Amino acid sequence: MDPTLRVGDRVLVNKLVYRFGDGPRRGDVVVFDGTDSFSEEADPDANPVVAALREAGAATGLARPAETDYVKRVIGVGGDRVRCCDRRGRIEVNGRPVDEEYLHSGNAPSAVPFDIRVPEGRLWVMGDYRSRSSDSRDHLGEPGGGTVPVERVIGRADWIGWPPSRIESVPSGAGSGHD
Repeated sequence: MDPTLRVGDRVLVNKLVYRFGDGPRRGDVVVFDGTDSFSEEADPDANPVVAALREAGAATGLARPAETDYVKRVIGVGGDRVRCCDRRGRIEVNGRPVDEEYLHSGNAPSAVPFDIRVPEGRLWVMGDYRSRSSDSRDHLGEPGGGTVPVERVIGRADWIGWPPSRIESVPSGAGSGHD
């Protein structure tokens, strides 16, 4: 997700934003459980006490989150047609080019051509450092076609909380062609 997020950044995730309002929108940076869409089924802890402690630690930032949690930017929502690329090399959503000013400098929007209709209740997600991101493009041939179920979204990454020199809000792509 560089340059938006860097290795070592700790993000504050708003877990309520999608529970009491609209679902994820194009341009949102979301945290989601990639089980069954990006990851194999995780082995649950046999001991329920250990599982509860691990989950509490991850929720408070005292422990690492599950290896199946991902942070990516929403490019397409249910019903959208997402395509790469137009004649100028830009991603298109519903036939309109997306101005992706958040991309890592020097990165093309995608080296992998694709044309997908996002199923209802699912999301097409991509990282901001496209040449190094494992995202929806890498899972096109798998069940779900690279899309992530909305119910697997944990929340929206709203703030970088650590390190202190990086404390700031996480910019969405709302002003960059994602209506």
